[in-house]
Amino acid sequence: MTDKPVVHAAVAVLVREDGKVLLGQRPEGKPWAGWWEFPGGKIEQGESVLQALKREIEEELGTEIVEAYPWITRRFAYPERTVQLHFYQVRRWTGEPHGREGQALSWQWPSAVDVGPLLPANEPLLRMLSLPSMYAITQLEGLGEPVFLARLERALQGGLKLIQVREKQLDEEALQAFTAKVIALARTYGARVLLNASPELAFRVNADGVHLSSQALMALPQKPEGLVVGASCHDAHELARAAQLELDFVVFSPVLPTLSHPDAKPLGWHGFAEGIAGYALPVYALGGLQKCHLSEAWRHGAHGIAMLRGCWNENS
Repeated sequence: MTDKPVVHAAVAVLVREDGKVLLGQRPEGKPWAGWWEFPGGKIEQGESVLQALKREIEEELGTEIVEAYPWITRRFAYPERTVQLHFYQVRRWTGEPHGREGQALSWQWPSAVDVGPLLPANEPLLRMLSLPSMYAITQLEGLGEPVFLARLERALQGGLKLIQVREKQLDEEALQAFTAKVIALARTYGARVLLNASPELAFRVNADGVHLSSQALMALPQKPEGLVVGASCHDAHELARAAQLELDFVVFSPVLPTLSHPDAKPLGWHGFAEGIAGYALPVYALGGLQKCHLSEAWRHGAHGIAMLRGCWNENS
């Protein structure tokens, strides 16, 4: 008995400025006709992923890609074959996408898709695309509670949607009290809060999720249900464990020199990109970053950036 062949495909996630993404319906005469998917197709021999992506999108949508970034790589076994899907986020293009093969197209919010059915390999992507590009880490110790909460509210008013409460200096009672204030404020603006602690404590304080330290990640037997789960990773072993557990995302650091870990050797952008090449989960870059680094992070394969000081610095 031979293994099923592996087909490599380049897939485009076209992202509009409002956050909607483009889905297409497979036309009659093709396998899985009527099912919805992200546009793209098979990588031909001698093509790079980006070359295949540009060709497929021109052929399918009549659109020329201007700006595309590597995102994630997923493998999925269909009954007839196994596909290795190389996803790129496409942020800029010329020409209004239209169905050149007679396929229907639809711009959709990743968190509220109302077309279907979706090809099985594409469903997990929507949860990932619901993660914002900015991930903020609290700085209570450095700013004090009144200043921090005021800056948090300003950030929420500016569109911040994902926050990690990380305050190792607090005892459990104080941590619960502070987290409750952050959650109350975040919910007003539709933002999600993850607690850097145990899953049990995250459940207890009614957080949306838990953020695991690298040590907690390596000790975790399975992903807890009912929580968004992220983890801090610093090497290939930790990244592999997070992917094995099918977590929602990881943070990979440090990219640049950082005040909080001055002795840690930074990855640099090249090392960051090498470390996550072909990775299956969304990755936030962390370490010495400011909001202005987002495009650089995208170019090197990140889903977005995580920030401690950079998020609360009013001059950034």
